[in-house]
Amino acid sequence: MRPEQIELVRKTFAKIQPVSYKAAEMFYRHLFETDPSLRQLFKRDIKKQGRMLMQMIDFAVKGLDDPEIILPAIQALGKRHVGYGVKEEHYETVGNALLWTLEQGLGDAFTLEVKEAWSEAYKLLAGVMIEAASGSKCT
Repeated sequence: MRPEQIELVRKTFAKIQPVSYKAAEMFYRHLFETDPSLRQLFKRDIKKQGRMLMQMIDFAVKGLDDPEIILPAIQALGKRHVGYGVKEEHYETVGNALLWTLEQGLGDAFTLEVKEAWSEAYKLLAGVMIEAASGSKCT
């Protein structure tokens, strides 16, 4: 990711953080509307799941410019997701739900540049998770 993209992701996430509980609720509602079969993958209380999601996004956003710090945690997350029943094709649906949520939450601030920056961030992180997950199937 380019430094200006990282900065855009950080600035826009800072706008979402004060309403992170609402953003997480919107995210999961949209995710399950898009693909109802994904609901069965979430065994936890969805509010708790939402808090965990926002904490992980916060962690990832803070480490985008120093991926060596966040990579082990992102890889571990990808490996854990295998046990939850997450498949590679689910990542695209999740990414689309994330972008939709950001667009709803940011309104006019969700510019093409912001969308591209978040898309790059998600591709990077999802790619690490997918790679880690595929490796965990072999062990």
